[in-house]
Amino acid sequence: MTRHSTEQVHEPAPWSFAEPWGGTGHVTDLDGPVHWVDFGGPAGGTPIVLVHGLGGSHLNWVRVASALAERGRVLALDLPGFGLTTAGRRAVTVQANAVLLDRFVREIAGAPAVLIGNSMGGMVSLIEADAHPDSVAGLVLIDPSLPVPRQLPDMQIASQFLIYAVPYFGERYMAFSRGRMTDRQLVHRVIDLCFADPSKASGELVDAATALAGHRRTMPPQEAQFLQAARSLMFVLARPQRYQALMRRIDRPVLLVHGDRDRLVPVSAAHAALAANPRWEGAILAGTGHTPQLESPQAVLEKVTPWLERHRLVLPPSGPDS
Repeated sequence: MTRHSTEQVHEPAPWSFAEPWGGTGHVTDLDGPVHWVDFGGPAGGTPIVLVHGLGGSHLNWVRVASALAERGRVLALDLPGFGLTTAGRRAVTVQANAVLLDRFVREIAGAPAVLIGNSMGGMVSLIEADAHPDSVAGLVLIDPSLPVPRQLPDMQIASQFLIYAVPYFGERYMAFSRGRMTDRQLVHRVIDLCFADPSKASGELVDAATALAGHRRTMPPQEAQFLQAARSLMFVLARPQRYQALMRRIDRPVLLVHGDRDRLVPVSAAHAALAANPRWEGAILAGTGHTPQLESPQAVLEKVTPWLERHRLVLPPSGPDS
């Protein structure tokens, strides 16, 4: 496949939350500033673009990015309304974020790229692969947002998303709850939700996420953007047949990695997606929650790296043993 990109001016970012993991921040204008992190990697291979989920950021990838960067250039962006990218006047729906992702791949990473998406980022990556297959060399979906087979939901999750769905009340609820919690409490609330075993969250990661949460308090309020993204995600999931048809149209290699103790997207959804898409490859990680790349990074790399090698999407290993 032909790789193509457009010259863009990349300003160095004034923040360095990912620096302990070898990440260098940049800001590029894509109809407004977009913050992204370059984790380095050899030139000449297929670029790897990391796409975070709802409420996430580039920090969602720091425990796997450096290992992936041994085999290809690795970039992680902050979608509008999340991390260090303000939304401005841009829409932050999953469809709008897929459009922005396409520009990021073409103008910054260089298309085609491998997309690795977690949660909402998996949905955004699927939408991009369907709309612009020439931009995508392969897809790794890590606990992506998927239609859930009929079963009793996690009541805490269900009640939270029910609140998100209610206009005005959702915004007030989010602002109120955020105002009552410290930055570290906000981080631990997310960890408790997304990890099967919260003790696996590294102290360095918690510190960086806490610092980022504190910085985000200095940015324009983000509740409306979070809820716009959440509601657009729920809108897609509420039409499962249309979403499933989109997934069946994907003609690129796909690896689906899923934690068997994911409370947000139960593992039954992953089993159903794999059954409906027999060309996809799958890996279920035992004792792991919604963000395996943070909770069980080595297990994720043991599944993802050989898959990338088999599909010739990364450079061969270098060194005396290669």
